[in-house]
Amino acid sequence: MYLDFDKAGGLVPAVIQDNTTGQVLMLGYMNQEALDKTRQEGLVTFFSRSKNRLWTKGETSGNTLQVVSIAQDCDVDSLLIKVNPNGPTCHTGSTSCFGEEEAAKRIKAIQFIAQLEEVIQQRKVSPVEGSYTNFLFDKGVNKIAQKVGEEAVETVIDAVAGKLDTMKGEAADLLYHLLVLLAASGLELKDVVEMLQERHQQK
Repeated sequence: MYLDFDKAGGLVPAVIQDNTTGQVLMLGYMNQEALDKTRQEGLVTFFSRSKNRLWTKGETSGNTLQVVSIAQDCDVDSLLIKVNPNGPTCHTGSTSCFGEEEAAKRIKAIQFIAQLEEVIQQRKVSPVEGSYTNFLFDKGVNKIAQKVGEEAVETVIDAVAGKLDTMKGEAADLLYHLLVLLAASGLELKDVVEMLQERHQQK
C-alpha cells in the first residue's frame, strides 16, 4: 500500500468506521510507522501530535479498535479503517467522537431485526428440537397468522390505554410472529421493504 505521507508533513488522516454499523467513530493521524504497527498487530495505532509518539487506541482505557480492513482514498493521502470497537471510542464514553448515539442505536436495532430474520429462516431449513419457531412452522400458516392477529390486537389495546411498557413487549411479539409468518409464506422482510420503497416513490 502506497501513501503520500509527504503531502501533509509525514502524516495522513485516518477515518475510523464501525465495521458493523457503518458509524464514523473518530478521526486520527498516522505516519508510516503507525500504519505498519496497525497492520502488524491488528489494533489501530495513531501518531499522537500532542504526545509526539505512537499511540495505540485503548492502551490505557482498554477500548481498543480491532482492524477489519484498511483502504486508501483515490489521492493516496488518507485512510478509511473499518474496525470492531471494544467499548466506547470517545474519551467521553460515547460510541463515537462525533456523537450521534441515537442514530447508532437505530442502526443496531435494524441490524438485529435482520439477524433475527436470518435465524428464523435457518430454523425453517434446519429445524431445531424444542425451538418455538419450529413449533410455529409445524402448526402452519393459519396458526402463525392467528398469532400475528392476537399480538396485533394486544399491541393496539396497550397503545390505546397508554401502557407503553407492556406495549413494547407486545410489539416485540408482533414483529417476531410477523417475521415467522413471512418466512412460512415464502417471503422475506426485504420484499416488504421494497413495497414500501415503491409506494414512497409514487407519492
